[in-house]
Amino acid sequence: MTSSEDYRKQILKDLSEGNVESLDDVSYDNFDDFAQRTTPNQRRQLLGKSVNTQTIPSSQMEPELQQAIAQIKPNERDDVAREFFKEFKSRGLDDKRLEQQLNLSTRNPNRMTADDVSKIASFAYHNHPDIFRDVLAEQPAIMKFLSNPIVAGLIGIAAAKWLGGRK
Repeated sequence: MTSSEDYRKQILKDLSEGNVESLDDVSYDNFDDFAQRTTPNQRRQLLGKSVNTQTIPSSQMEPELQQAIAQIKPNERDDVAREFFKEFKSRGLDDKRLEQQLNLSTRNPNRMTADDVSKIASFAYHNHPDIFRDVLAEQPAIMKFLSNPIVAGLIGIAAAKWLGGRK
């Protein structure tokens, strides 16, 4: 295991032992267990408390999003892209215009590259943080792969919950 991975685990362990609010008294075995057993509304509540776009500069968030999105399964990446477009559309943003504005290879979620989805996620993070939080709540796969210690702070409350009580 790399020292970076050790450092990340230590930060998450420290977060898990901190004084955090919890949704209930349930503890989770790992992130996948947390993602499967919580509802989007529960995850949205956790993220609403911890995601703050003022905290993490784009120079740190964008590479993290690229790395995280590149690691998720292709079908999950399609789901993430689809969810972003659904949320954008509900707020009156046109997918054709977004395709041009963000220089995407396509606006079809099934054909998007990891780079396309990263551009969409970054755009949402900076311009529509509410959409960003909603998509993370609906599609938590991205959170699993965020690794930068500062970015890991985004999910500190969730990390504390899914690692809670583990020593």
